[in-house]
Amino acid sequence: MRALVFLGPGSAALQDRPAAQLLNGDDVVVEVVGTGVCGTDRKILLGQFPARPGVVLGHESVGVVRETGPQVRSVAVGDRVVVNPTLYCGWCIPCLRGATNFCRHKAGTEVGVDRDGTYAESVTLPERFVVRVPDGLSFRSAILIEPLACVLNNVEAAAVSFDDTVVVLGAGPIGMLTALVAARQARRVTVAEPDGYRLKRAREQFAHVVDVSGTDTSEAVLKASDGERPSLVFDTTGAGLDAALRLVDDGGRVVVMGFDDTYTVPLRPLRLTNRGIRLIGAGDYRADIFPVAVDLAAELAGPTSGADGVPFLERLVTHEFRLERYEDAFAALGGLVRGDETGGSDAVGRAEEADPGGGDGGPGPHHRYDALKVVIRSHSGPTGSDGWPVGA
Repeated sequence: MRALVFLGPGSAALQDRPAAQLLNGDDVVVEVVGTGVCGTDRKILLGQFPARPGVVLGHESVGVVRETGPQVRSVAVGDRVVVNPTLYCGWCIPCLRGATNFCRHKAGTEVGVDRDGTYAESVTLPERFVVRVPDGLSFRSAILIEPLACVLNNVEAAAVSFDDTVVVLGAGPIGMLTALVAARQARRVTVAEPDGYRLKRAREQFAHVVDVSGTDTSEAVLKASDGERPSLVFDTTGAGLDAALRLVDDGGRVVVMGFDDTYTVPLRPLRLTNRGIRLIGAGDYRADIFPVAVDLAAELAGPTSGADGVPFLERLVTHEFRLERYEDAFAALGGLVRGDETGGSDAVGRAEEADPGGGDGGPGPHHRYDALKVVIRSHSGPTGSDGWPVGA
């Protein structure tokens, strides 16, 4: 099979790998239909998040069951499924107390990081990490289930309540999902973003959106809110903790969500103590959160959940590329393999024109986005109007 393999920072290549096969009685072989490009994938290629050279990248995946081991009961051949890539052993002390996200045996089990992932034509996983997709859920909604689980985990950790005023730093897919979920509970949610394309997209969905390009983020948000500080700030960028701490109100909470192993910020503990600020890191999601994300995705796929009858989750999927066009997929997110080029001509499905945008404090002043959620399609056959392979 074809698979996209991580060679080292800034380098990945399509290689021929053995097709996925059953190894254990509870294994499931999934024919991968598509995988969302996660910010973590991008950080891996930029050298900002560690991964094992030689690993197949990708983890936000949906597909169709093609083979099952004799012990498998919850899914059958032909089922549409979503992959839960946050593996756990189930028997260490954290797992036994329900904290599967802090399993002590994660080494070698992080799908798309140190265990082969889903930018490939097929993948093998134990049954408990392959979950049926509800009937009628489109491919483009289902591809957001795993990111939705990440968001639910962080929103739960923040204990959002009806009297919270919330600011979300970043209007990428995770930022948009965070704003959506937080808005179901909070008094008001404001999204802050410097990139022109993502600003436009956020304004299509949310009433309170602040352009922070070319200015200090905290000052811009405070000006837009007439000086009212938020009680809760989510940093979905991985590089906004300093701005979040300057922005949040006394007694407030800051949730750090983005992954950037190169970002550091000087922090005096007294700054937290005197102002009563709680700094929250939620880690990966627990096993019990993933099925909640599946159910919520089905709810958000209703015809009244988005503008013009298009479900909110589907609106986040702006570009789809075939596996062999992975360079163009990453270029739509600012350029990794080919610098500052934008999305390529072989995009499939719902590729759209992008507005020119500015930087987001990321890899350099030329960086910009031309997309929200980008999907790499492993399945190259015909698809129906729901985005799934014909006959699936």
